[in-house]
Amino acid sequence: MTELILVVEDEVRIARLLQIELECEGYRVSIAGSGHQGLEMYQEQQPDLLLLDVMLPGFSGIELLRRIRAGDPDTPVLLLTAKSSVEDKVSGLDLGANDYITKPFQIEELLARVRAALRLASGRRREEAVNLLMAEDLELNETTREVKRAGRSIELTPREFDLLVYLLKNKRQVLNREQIMAAVWGYDYYGDTNIVDVYIRYVRKKITLDHQPELIHTVRGVGYVLKDAP
Repeated sequence: MTELILVVEDEVRIARLLQIELECEGYRVSIAGSGHQGLEMYQEQQPDLLLLDVMLPGFSGIELLRRIRAGDPDTPVLLLTAKSSVEDKVSGLDLGANDYITKPFQIEELLARVRAALRLASGRRREEAVNLLMAEDLELNETTREVKRAGRSIELTPREFDLLVYLLKNKRQVLNREQIMAAVWGYDYYGDTNIVDVYIRYVRKKITLDHQPELIHTVRGVGYVLKDAP
């Protein structure tokens, strides 16, 4: 699907120019004329990129950026700033803006920066997808070490994380304690294999939220298997 760009700009002439040029490049475009409207449209539409004017009615573009970055570190945001507003540029970059464009701007430069920001975001998503392990609504990202179930974050210790990685990479395979011990604790670990049972309980409890179906199952006399709920 074509990328959606949200333009938050209160100057109607500039907003219309950006819409025409971006749509000519093949993007879908939405326009908001204030900080409040920009926040509402961002939440409703989940755009792929924001072009955000700093000087806005309601609340500023810097405040809108702050609110967006409080829960979304990834969506590219390009600031439109006045030529002399060094403070706005610094504040915006410190809050997580990906780039800034100084008014008055050349449309070719703006389009090039939009393309670059979208390429970078797409590359990050592909990299994360390669390192994403899943079972049902459980997601584990090896790159960011984030674990979520049904969108809710789960905190794991380093050992619990390594155990869950191993189980997910061997999904639907029954693994005995010795296999798990060797993979997660290492061949030179000489402790009791009951430690596997203890950590399985820890992980199972943490990833089973709100009475969701269990994903880690005990195979009596053999070991454990992680598989999707029937």
